[in-house]
Amino acid sequence: MVLIQVALDVVELDRALVIAKEAVAGGADWVEAGTPLIKSEGMNAVRKLKEAFPDKTILADMKTMDAGAIEVEMAAKSGAGVVAVLGRADDIVISESLLAAKKYGVQLMVDLISIDDPAARAEELVRLGVDLINIHVGIDRQMTGKSPLEVLAKLGSSCGAKIAVAGGLKPDTAKEAVLMGADIVIVGSYITNSDHVENAARAVRTAVDGVAAGSKTGTVGKKTQEEEIFEIFNRVSSSNISDAMHRKGAMSGVSTLFPGRKIVGRAVTVRTFGGDWAKPVEAIDMCGKGDVIVIYNGDRNIAMWGGLATKTAVNKKIAGLVVDGAVRDMDEMKKYDLPVFAANVVPNAGDPKGLGEINCEIKCGGQLVNPGDFIVADDSGIVVVPKEKAYEIARRSEEVWNKEKRILDEIERGQSMSSVLELLKWEKQK
Repeated sequence: MVLIQVALDVVELDRALVIAKEAVAGGADWVEAGTPLIKSEGMNAVRKLKEAFPDKTILADMKTMDAGAIEVEMAAKSGAGVVAVLGRADDIVISESLLAAKKYGVQLMVDLISIDDPAARAEELVRLGVDLINIHVGIDRQMTGKSPLEVLAKLGSSCGAKIAVAGGLKPDTAKEAVLMGADIVIVGSYITNSDHVENAARAVRTAVDGVAAGSKTGTVGKKTQEEEIFEIFNRVSSSNISDAMHRKGAMSGVSTLFPGRKIVGRAVTVRTFGGDWAKPVEAIDMCGKGDVIVIYNGDRNIAMWGGLATKTAVNKKIAGLVVDGAVRDMDEMKKYDLPVFAANVVPNAGDPKGLGEINCEIKCGGQLVNPGDFIVADDSGIVVVPKEKAYEIARRSEEVWNKEKRILDEIERGQSMSSVLELLKWEKQK
């Protein structure tokens, strides 16, 4: 039977216990006290989880690099049935951890996170006597598109040890991992950040059990990174993205003219001056479907965009317009389904002098924008995501979105925001 391990990588013990209860109800077999939880709560996290789930295996993700024997001992005495140490640790640390594990009657899992040659290290670990190896891609590397399944494919399922797989797994990828030979699938944020933990755990259980029952149908085709980026950015908010970017990328002084309309697309940039509307209009012809025209005008009191330009942009199926400057003809623009974000609305227009440039680096709303950067704009504001980091930021913003959904679910159950996040405990100490 393939085991499902839920990774509780949260810092609040009370929340971890609530999440774990729902995950176990949904079919989780092992409950992991994640490293953030252990760093926050110490061995008390392991003790409390064992008290709450006496019939379940508790894994302590110690990420041990030194003093293996003592760390295995304290985790085992606290109620852990499995203790995780790092594969990057010296062989002597692994050997001492194994001796302590046998002494206290627990299993040792060795985590291959950040190992350059996982297959070679797995062979070494098996020779040392390790019988439980974790193929693990960490959160930060997941955000750049790295998958543990790539590592598992290179390692194979016949390395001489039981294989656990961790790193952004969801039902479909958990199923793939089992098809590739995984004995344990470790699922974290897909379950723990869900607004219905039990259902999320059950979805993983169903996917894994379907493989065990011989069902190999229903494989979902993989999306391209571009498709994933657009799918995520259309789902999350500009606020989620700002959080993921640590408050970077947000424009100032430019806001929506038509509340409720959202922009997601790649930037076609325009620099123009003093209401000169020639380059903005020319830029429309250079746009593809779904592009966003982003304009720096240099003057917020002379309009360089109006109703006629809007109608032309709609015909070209442009995703939206962002203007660090003024627009006009609001009564006409309202008729068209084009999201428009601008710094000002005035009646007076400039002249088509042809000054400026298209598809150059500009500064709009205080943010640098390059051609091809992603623009996400909604009622909360506008964020610019550099194209070279778009996939990572999309993945991180999705994590923020999921976490907020989970917190909202706990608030809707009657808790306060302060109590859910244990704000008093985590206030900065003077």
